[in-house]
Amino acid sequence: MRRAIQIILFTFLFFAATNAFAQQKAGTDSDTEIKEVLYTKYKKEVQAYDKKEFDALFFDYFKKQKDQNMTLTKEEFYSYTIKIAIYSEKLGLLYKDQKAEAHRTKQEWFDKSYADYLNSKK
Repeated sequence: MRRAIQIILFTFLFFAATNAFAQQKAGTDSDTEIKEVLYTKYKKEVQAYDKKEFDALFFDYFKKQKDQNMTLTKEEFYSYTIKIAIYSEKLGLLYKDQKAEAHRTKQEWFDKSYADYLNSKK
């Protein structure tokens, strides 16, 4: 009987700790949901980009970001950053020797924050 109580208690604590960690991690970025929706929406489109299309996207993003008279909406901002992240992922699949670098770059673009972007506009 005592062994059964220990097992139940351990199981309860394990799931409670796992659930608390999962909620804490999800709460670190309030925009994760929109990023995932855009990632799903644009993945096939961006994987079909050639270098010229990607360069146009990349330069358009930086042009709009630097323009002090213009502020991107949250969806526009994340559309650019997620598309760039997807293209980085594509490069990792194409060039196996650069897979780690491509993954790191993808994560950097995926982790961009709209709040940080707005603060840079001030």
